[in-house]
Amino acid sequence: MIVLNQQQRVWLLPLIIGVAIVAFDQLSKQWIIKRLGPVPLMDAIPLVGDGVQLIYSRNTGVAFSLLQGLPQLLTVLALLITAGVIYAYITQLPRQNLAVQISIGLIVGGALGNLIDRILLGYVIDFIQVGWWPVFNVADSAISVGAILLVLTLVRLDAIHSSQSQAAVQ
Repeated sequence: MIVLNQQQRVWLLPLIIGVAIVAFDQLSKQWIIKRLGPVPLMDAIPLVGDGVQLIYSRNTGVAFSLLQGLPQLLTVLALLITAGVIYAYITQLPRQNLAVQISIGLIVGGALGNLIDRILLGYVIDFIQVGWWPVFNVADSAISVGAILLVLTLVRLDAIHSSQSQAAVQ
């Protein structure tokens, strides 16, 4: 049996989640290319009426197709943001908190999933379309869910800390 020390434990869950997100993201993108590619936007698989469908799309911009046509800048920006998130996890965030560990795994795994596309292809493969919302992918979803979870967790922890501080003063 492998015994992990405290320092190693705070990295295990984010690593497992991050690797799982990258794997699922890349496998889903390969499947969508085989099923709906190689030409983008030619075919779709309806999932829930016309409101939710799978459609192969190439995104040269950032999340939700913003900032199109700047692949090198966006690759460097993605690397810097990923490094910044890891740095914040090391230096600023409560690493012992389970929700923080999960959110970091989701954010970094999603960022790396899209970064792999940018480096290998020069664009990100998107394929999930929900109504009028821009087409997105598994990595985008992981980043969004991870960021929301992190913000909610930090707000909750701050509220708990504030109430404990007020109780200690009284």
